[in-house]
Amino acid sequence: MQDLTVLVLEDEPFQRLVTVTALEKIQPGLILQAADGHEAITLLSLCDTVDIVLCDLKMAGMDGLAFLRHASSNGKVRAVVLCSELDPVLRQATVAMIHCLGLIFLGDLGKPFKLEDFSQLVKRYQEFRNAVPQRLSPSELPSLGEVQQGLDNGEFEAYYQPKVTLQEQVMVGAEVLARWKHPQWGVLTPAHFLPVMEEHNLIGRLFWQLFEQGLALQQRLKLEDRWINLAFNLHPTQLACTALTERIPVMLKRAQVPATRVIFEITESSLISAPASSLENLVRLRMLGCGLAMDDFGAGYSSLDRLSELPFNQVKLDRSFVRKMQSQPKSAAIISCAVALARALDISLVIEGVETAEQQARLIELGGTIAQGFLFARPMPENHFIAFCAQKAERGAS
Repeated sequence: MQDLTVLVLEDEPFQRLVTVTALEKIQPGLILQAADGHEAITLLSLCDTVDIVLCDLKMAGMDGLAFLRHASSNGKVRAVVLCSELDPVLRQATVAMIHCLGLIFLGDLGKPFKLEDFSQLVKRYQEFRNAVPQRLSPSELPSLGEVQQGLDNGEFEAYYQPKVTLQEQVMVGAEVLARWKHPQWGVLTPAHFLPVMEEHNLIGRLFWQLFEQGLALQQRLKLEDRWINLAFNLHPTQLACTALTERIPVMLKRAQVPATRVIFEITESSLISAPASSLENLVRLRMLGCGLAMDDFGAGYSSLDRLSELPFNQVKLDRSFVRKMQSQPKSAAIISCAVALARALDISLVIEGVETAEQQARLIELGGTIAQGFLFARPMPENHFIAFCAQKAERGAS
């Protein structure tokens, strides 16, 4: 385990003692403790950073809610684990507040404290820290010149994350994701370059490079007598561009890739105030035979309205519902309703963010059929993806 600084905020003395004693036995690093929010803020002032706060909510003096608000403003707390007996509905609302405060929410342990459950959350925190290169954070964005040079040099590469059936894990498609093979920093995720691209209207250049790579992959797979549906993300500015539906059919014809093998994913939030040109392009893409997926379904404000109006044939359920499924019963109910809605509308439902076998089993119980997530495969470069496809084909044949 990596050394971490953990703060236990708990007003009940015995519970605090049990928690701190358990952590000191297995968790390397500094273990701090506080009986209320005021004491916790004093401790924050004496250290550089607290990796994880185990936070009770209801307590005398400054309660956990007020502490979290103060902690977010001074920037010294990275992640939060709730340890509270408060009503689950109120804890759920608190989780939403934690996200709004810009803090990482790792999980809700309730009470009493269970060391094994906390250890799993520590692993999640370490994965989160390792996911972003330590030498470069999203706040240290590359310059416009570096991004343009990267585009000119072909340094942006398509990565592919499979979509699979929940029960047999048969691959039914893949999402195309952007990665930057930076000559100095290695492989960078979109958090490092999308803000610069959005600010300087470079999203289109990135999209067409990824689209070309995806079609080339389709051609390679066709030679091996295999087809795979590929899903490309469309930015709102692209969707509004009239040239979009002029260029796509030309490229499909040149690559000899059927339009039915291509899906375009659009976040529902980008459709709230979409101009007429965007809505026209959605219709034209479906007329071409391409698929349309509403991405992050449930995370915006007009999902059902837009779903009823626009020609989507796939919905991707936002990963937050899977993440909260165990701790918040309402999330499971929403997933079940989304399954029923997709079935009634005769469209496919892809459930995002599946990371554990327990989540997989529960989603099958709720009627889910297709999923995407780290449990099945992480995003991978082209050669790895082709090998993954071959491996899946061999297993299916055996």
